[in-house]
Amino acid sequence: MSNTICNVDEDTFPLHECVFTGDVRKLSSLLRFSNVTRKDKHGNTALHLAVMLGRKECVQLLLAHSAPVKVKNNAGWSPLAEAISYGDRQTISSLVRKLKQQAREQMERRRPDLIRALSQIQDFYMELKWDFHSWVPLVSRILPSDVCKIYKAGSSIRLDTTLVDFSDMKWERGDISFIFQGEKPPSESLTVLDNKAKVYQRVRYEETEHEIEDEVDILMSSDILAAQMSTKGISFTRAQSGWIFREDRKETIAGLYKSDIYTITGLVLESRKRREHLSTDDLQKNKAIIESLTKGNAHSLESNGGEPVRRASLNPPPESSVNWVTYISAPPGQYPGLGRDLVYKESSRNFRATLAMSNDFPLSVDMLLNVLEIIAPFKHFAKLRQFVAMKLPTGFPVKVDIPILPTVTAKITFQKFDFRDDIEHELFIIPEDFVEDPLRFPDL
Repeated sequence: MSNTICNVDEDTFPLHECVFTGDVRKLSSLLRFSNVTRKDKHGNTALHLAVMLGRKECVQLLLAHSAPVKVKNNAGWSPLAEAISYGDRQTISSLVRKLKQQAREQMERRRPDLIRALSQIQDFYMELKWDFHSWVPLVSRILPSDVCKIYKAGSSIRLDTTLVDFSDMKWERGDISFIFQGEKPPSESLTVLDNKAKVYQRVRYEETEHEIEDEVDILMSSDILAAQMSTKGISFTRAQSGWIFREDRKETIAGLYKSDIYTITGLVLESRKRREHLSTDDLQKNKAIIESLTKGNAHSLESNGGEPVRRASLNPPPESSVNWVTYISAPPGQYPGLGRDLVYKESSRNFRATLAMSNDFPLSVDMLLNVLEIIAPFKHFAKLRQFVAMKLPTGFPVKVDIPILPTVTAKITFQKFDFRDDIEHELFIIPEDFVEDPLRFPDL
C-alpha cells in the first residue's frame, strides 16, 4: 500500500489545499494516490477542513475514500464534532454512518486475534467488584456498587452484572448477562439477556436508518463533549507505611493476592464542551433534563408517541474569508476560525488514587485487555481497559481507582479468580423461554 502513496513535501498538503479552494476535480484525482489520513501542522485532516468550511462534495468524496472520522486535531476535536458545530444534517448523518462502519471494520480486523487469544488460555471464572464514589456528598450516597462475574470457556465469554450502563448521573440496575460467542458470525456473536424480564437483544451489527437519524437528532441538540484521561504527567510512587521506620506498603487483596501499593499522581480528567450550535431553547430544555435526572426522574427523548420531529440543518456560518496561505502559515493550533465562533468551556480535575499490583494473580494483563475489549460496549469497562492499557508497574492491577466522570470515580477490585475445566456450555446459550426484544437496551 505504501508504495502507491506519492511522496509529498512535508510542508505541502495538496489534499487540504484542494479542499480549501473547493477544487473537487483535482481532489478526486489526488485521492487515488494520496494519504487521506494525513494531518497538517494544526492536526487537521482534509476531512476536518471539508467539514469546517462546509465543502459538502469534498466531505462525501473523502468519506468514499475512507477518511477517518474518529481522528482528533490538535485542539482535540474530531470531524464529527466540527460537523455538529457547522450544523448540516446530511453531513452529520454521513459522518455518523461512516464512524460506525469504521468501528465495525476495526473490530473485524481484531476479531481473529481476539478469538485466537481467548482459545489459547485455560477456561476461568473471575469476579470484579465495582464501588462508585463522588466528591459531591449527595451524589455519593446514591451511587451504585456491583460484583461482576465473568466466565470464559473456549472462545466464549459471559459477564453477569446488575449494572447495565453508567452515564451522566443515571444508570440502570437489573439482572443482566452479556454473552460473546466467538465461533458465531459477527451479527450473532454478541447478546445481552435481561434475566428478570426473560428477554434478550442481539448487540446490533448495523443500526437502522431510524436509529441513525435518532442519534443525529441527539447530537444536534446536545453539547459537543470531549472528555479524556490525560496521562502525560502521571507517576506511580511506592506508598509508604510506618511513622518512624518507613517501608514500602504491602497489602493482601481479597485475602489472596500479596500486592505492592502505589500512589498515582498526575492523572487528569480533562472535560471540554462546545455549544455554539445550540439555540436558547435547546439550552433551557437540556438544563431541565439534567435537573430532572439529578432528582431521579426518568426522561424520554421522544415525548410524543408519533414520528419524532427531525432537527433541521442550521443556517450555515458566514463563508470564511481565510485563504489557504493564511491558514497554513499560522502557528500550530492558532489558525483563524473557519466555522462558527466557538462557545467553549473546559475544566480539568486532578485525581490522586491508589493502585495495588500483584505478581500472584494468575491472569496476565494482556489477557485482561482482550477480555475487556470484548465487553467494551459497557462504558465503565471501556474506561477500565483504557487505564489498564497504560504502562503500569510490574504485576497485575488487582485493585485500582479510575475516574469515570468528572464527579465520579470507581474502585475496582479483582476479588476472585479460578482456572476451571467445569464451566458449563449452557451458560453461553440463550435460554429457550427467553423472547427477543431488539429495543430492550437502546444504548447497546
